[in-house]
Amino acid sequence: MQPVDAALVLRLRAAGCVFAEDEARLLAAAARDGADLAALVGRRVAGAPLEQLLGWAEFCGLRIAVAPGVFVPRQRTGLMVREAAAVARPGAVVVDLCCGTGAVAAALAAAVPGIDLHAADVDPAAVRCARRNLPGLPVHQGDLFAALPGGLAGRVDVLTANVPYVPTAAIALMPPEARDHEPRVALDGGADGLALVRRVADGASRWLAPGGSLLFECGEGQVATAVDVVTAGGLVPRLVSDDDLGATVVVGTRP
Repeated sequence: MQPVDAALVLRLRAAGCVFAEDEARLLAAAARDGADLAALVGRRVAGAPLEQLLGWAEFCGLRIAVAPGVFVPRQRTGLMVREAAAVARPGAVVVDLCCGTGAVAAALAAAVPGIDLHAADVDPAAVRCARRNLPGLPVHQGDLFAALPGGLAGRVDVLTANVPYVPTAAIALMPPEARDHEPRVALDGGADGLALVRRVADGASRWLAPGGSLLFECGEGQVATAVDVVTAGGLVPRLVSDDDLGATVVVGTRP
């Protein structure tokens, strides 16, 4: 393992980078030369997400391409992948809404070979990035279900939706690498953070096959409302949490 520049580590640590030594090593490996490294470090110190600077993120054992201005996949979302993979089977129709980079879809394709996989996002930059991570697979652009081919209605076995769930007023409290460098549409969940959850849960029954499941994340303080929303959408709710990941996933199954 190559030694890292101590001054570089100190600069990153002073900027609040918790894993400064690891970040220094990754940035040094990504840089073309000393000038490029200085530019990358300067952008990182200014708050740019490490993953956008590197051009990739590690997620569920995969290297996922990450483009500037696109939502960076979070490690906690691995819980949703794990739960979705547990109910998917080869041949199942799987849809990943609000796919961002396509990280969830890519992880599911790796975990459950042979699924019929579709991904969709409203953001053109995210769609372009997802197509890089999901070569040969359909990645649709549009607003939630409006992006999907009509022939999928009533046939979806697993529907993952990595919807934004940060309340609008809390966006200003997020770390600058999120609020200043990721698209607002991927962060802002409306007044209580569940505006998009309501839209997805309301439309899910039309798209899910009997016995099919919707999966999405929410915050700990949003659980009770999220369960009510799923129930109102005609789905049977179930909660899964992982303290190590700091994640909560709501699963809603069509009877």
